[in-house]
Formats: sequence, structure tokens, C-alpha cells
Amino acid sequence: MNSKRKLLLGVALLSGWMGLASAQDADPTNMVRGGLQAIQMVDQGKIGDLWDGAAPATKKRVARPEFVRQVEASRSPLGAAQQRTWISVNRQMVANEDPDLAGQYVNVEYETRFANAPNRVAREMTSFRLEPNGTWRLSGYVLR
Repeated sequence: MNSKRKLLLGVALLSGWMGLASAQDADPTNMVRGGLQAIQMVDQGKIGDLWDGAAPATKKRVARPEFVRQVEASRSPLGAAQQRTWISVNRQMVANEDPDLAGQYVNVEYETRFANAPNRVAREMTSFRLEPNGTWRLSGYVLR
């Protein structure tokens, strides 16, 4: 999958699910819980709802119909999630001239088995960005 497509698949935003937090409050338990909430929205077909809550920077990069189409195209063939386990939580600082992209991120990765591919372990990653108002928001979802 090329990097542009990963970027398009990797932009979603779940509005305010964690409330206000300081940069030091990136509690791994809350991040895992928030990532799971976002992935469960994808499981339930609420992909458009993720985009609807997107930050303006996210909406600038991909239109709602395209986002929904791409996420559905990657997930639908796999069927329902059968087993999901979080495997890592990583924090990183991103420097970028675009203030919508620069900042602190936390990535949470899960290993998932799906009904239509029981012998394959897929990786789902959710990314969260600390917004200027102190709210952690989902900034990405990628399925590999």
C-alpha cells in the first residue's frame, strides 16, 4: 500500500472522547481504551461518524465519501473481528511546518483476527494527537 493511501486511511477523528488532558496525561490505559472505542466504531460501520468529528486539517486531506470508501474496502473483506489484543502504546513528537500536523502523538497498536481470515493476524493502529486545547483526539486509523 502506498504512503498516500496509508495517509488517507490513516486520518479519522473521534471528537473529544477523552476530554481535556495535559501532555503528561497520556495515560496508556486511557489511550488503549480510546483506540478500542474508535476501532469498535469501524466494526459497527460508523466510519462516517469518525470523519464527521474530524478536525479541519483531517477534512482538508480527505473527503468523507473517500474516507468511508477506503476504510470499508480494507475492512469489509475481513469480516467481523474475532479476537483483538492491544500490543503497544508509543508516544512521539512530530515536527512539521504545518501546525495542523505538528505536535504530540500517541499510537496504539492491536493484533486482530477476523472471521474471513482466521489464520491471518492483522495489525490495527490508532493514532491520537494532543490538540491545542488539551484534548486528545483520534487522528488516524490504519489496517495492515
